[in-house]
Amino acid sequence: MPTPPIPKADLLEIFSSIQGEGVLVGCRQIFLRFPDCNLNCRYCDTDFLQSKTCQIESRPGTGILNKFENPLDFVTVERLIAAWDSELPGAHHSISITGGEPLIHQQLLSLWLPELRKILPIYLETNGTLPDQLLSLIDYVDWVSMDIKLHSQTGLRTDWDLHRQFLEIAHQTDCYVKLVVGEETPDLELQQAADLVSAVSKQIPIVLQPVTIEGQITISTKRLLQMQGLVAEVNSNVRVIPQTHRFMGVL
Repeated sequence: MPTPPIPKADLLEIFSSIQGEGVLVGCRQIFLRFPDCNLNCRYCDTDFLQSKTCQIESRPGTGILNKFENPLDFVTVERLIAAWDSELPGAHHSISITGGEPLIHQQLLSLWLPELRKILPIYLETNGTLPDQLLSLIDYVDWVSMDIKLHSQTGLRTDWDLHRQFLEIAHQTDCYVKLVVGEETPDLELQQAADLVSAVSKQIPIVLQPVTIEGQITISTKRLLQMQGLVAEVNSNVRVIPQTHRFMGVL
């Protein structure tokens, strides 16, 4: 029997830029932004609602976005990524699968990722709350950037057990944990997060990412250093990294 075609997908953006967050900050990636999210964090700065169109960069690095009608055919996306990778050989570290929450699209990703991974490694940005979906895709993922969603910042209850389950799976890849923090983030939350990560592995990096509002970091350097010191008592592999792309004005 002939192989069925790979299904189309609604996407929000496709562009080439530097990674502005986490341990791969400064690395060039091709970003595929998916719509929808299972959370509604109050600090979220991303419009993840579904759209009739996807914005695609005209050429990698230009910042000029053109609108294309959704859903997008997989072959079109695959050829675009391959062309960008050929145009800038060696420049792109990986493909960033981001959102919203991309794991909502687990069934589609199970067909897309094995093929895209033939071009570049796969880097998954996720809120760390869908362990079953991650488990089904883990063989096609090289890097996981996982949030632990702190109540003090999201306004939502932190599901510590769900995050632990997720991290145990993500640890099969090169992964790190990101904590978005602000002045009001209590020491207790940081301690719980550090204990959770260290219980899985003390080798997993923890990134403290200060909340950025309108290009301004909303937490003092003094408090950030206090937080880093607190986490370091449990896991010495802790770093303070803001959203660098916000300061640079890039996609």
